[in-house]
Amino acid sequence: MFATPAYAQDLGGAAAGFGSFVPLLLIFAIMYFLLIRPQQKKMKEHKAMIEALRRGDQVITGGGVIGKVSKVKDDGEVEVEIADGVKIRVVRATITQVLSKTDPAT
Repeated sequence: MFATPAYAQDLGGAAAGFGSFVPLLLIFAIMYFLLIRPQQKKMKEHKAMIEALRRGDQVITGGGVIGKVSKVKDDGEVEVEIADGVKIRVVRATITQVLSKTDPAT
């Protein structure tokens, strides 16, 4: 009827310590595959899109400005024409989307 002290004892310190560490590892693995890995993939795709910009591409900037790339500079800037004769300099990293790509020059 009553449990004796021998039956109520814990398994031991080593097994209990590792058993409490396993959920922490599982949480980290879940966070990696649900949050960190997709974000890294998205950043890699954005970097490839930015590097592939060419003259004539229609883009959207981070501020919502839609324009056509008129000049691609080497120092991290792009010149975007937003209206006839109106050109602005935009930092490459602020370009969020490329609407239409131009054919490469032959």
